[in-house]
Amino acid sequence: MDASLIPADQPVAVMAGLFGIAAAGFLLEKTKFGALLTGTVWAILIAILATNLRLPVGATPSGETVWMGLMPFASSAYDFVFRYAVPVLIPLFLMKADLRRILFETTRMTGAFVICCFATLVGVFGAVFLVDLGAQEAAVAASLTGSYTGGTVNFVPLTQMTGLAEDGALVAAIIAADHLASASWVAVMAILPGVAWVAKRFAPRDHTQGEIEEAGEGSGGRTTSLSLALTLTYALAVVALGDMIVRAGAYVFETWWGLGPDDLRAAIGVSIGDLRYVAITMLALILPTAMPRRMAKLHGGFELGVVFAFMFFAAIAAESNIGLLLEVAPLIGLFILVLVSLHVVVALVIAKFVRLSLPEILIASNAAILGATTAPALAAAKGWRDLVTPGVLMGVLGYAVGTVLGTFVFGLLS
Repeated sequence: MDASLIPADQPVAVMAGLFGIAAAGFLLEKTKFGALLTGTVWAILIAILATNLRLPVGATPSGETVWMGLMPFASSAYDFVFRYAVPVLIPLFLMKADLRRILFETTRMTGAFVICCFATLVGVFGAVFLVDLGAQEAAVAASLTGSYTGGTVNFVPLTQMTGLAEDGALVAAIIAADHLASASWVAVMAILPGVAWVAKRFAPRDHTQGEIEEAGEGSGGRTTSLSLALTLTYALAVVALGDMIVRAGAYVFETWWGLGPDDLRAAIGVSIGDLRYVAITMLALILPTAMPRRMAKLHGGFELGVVFAFMFFAAIAAESNIGLLLEVAPLIGLFILVLVSLHVVVALVIAKFVRLSLPEILIASNAAILGATTAPALAAAKGWRDLVTPGVLMGVLGYAVGTVLGTFVFGLLS
């Protein structure tokens, strides 16, 4: 039986824990030792330890041992971060993103994303060849194909389509392994650019010049209470308007043409609801492109976005239940390890030969494996300013192709 010092039914306390982990990440990266791993990695590691490091504290009346950790594996606070805080990241990071100035970078990133999709397919078929998952192999492979070419938005519909959703324990094990792999890969991506042996093998390219604010730009009185209030108002309004457009689109399709979410997903690979981040991204680019000088007067968005990004990384890591994975389906963990490892090797090797920079292929890989939210968060956290908007757009592209590729893999392996 699992328990936690911070109870799962106390979302405010859990949220305080996430903020504390984010603050610890910021503090540790300012030390000489902590700077070796970066604050992103520290936030992930601390969150994994906070949930998975559990000690026996007693027993139930039936004799079952009670294990207690610091934070719970599941909480409505994590759901709040995923549903509300994460979408706000996009307008916060894109407040200075003039679309007219980023088309070239988006073109390069499209090529990088195609490479990563191919690398995912190589990883999936390599994992199928090396790890035998039995009767559910085709369904698992298809679901992970979709998940690793656009994030978890593609995972859920593919589990429904392949029938994998009927095995709740197996889906839970896949989610646990996926969270652990995602958190680990984000940590590796944060470290790799600092490894000289790796970095010098890729085309050098300066990604620090872009449209978003630099961390600390608000110092010297430029960030004020008014600017923070206006910044948050703008970001929340963009998300709210994007959600209204998505709901209106779903209503029109279902009422006028009788096409529900499942019908649209079958026809075009995604449903209207899956396009939430598409709507938010497009809206977030309108004002910075139409009136860049006025938007440049709003300060503090970058700093707020990075705080939310650290919370997001911590929430992902906190849900990585290593014990559940080892208990229910250890082969799933091995399957995902092989898949991600092959993805990384293939993507990096091809990127080297086509003269992509290391940050470009890492952000494209992030967009493929984790989706449109973590890619801009990592780009901003690493200071790759001109990769923030392309990272979002590549993640959105993944929403469109992930379900299609997953369906192709399922049909082939079945």
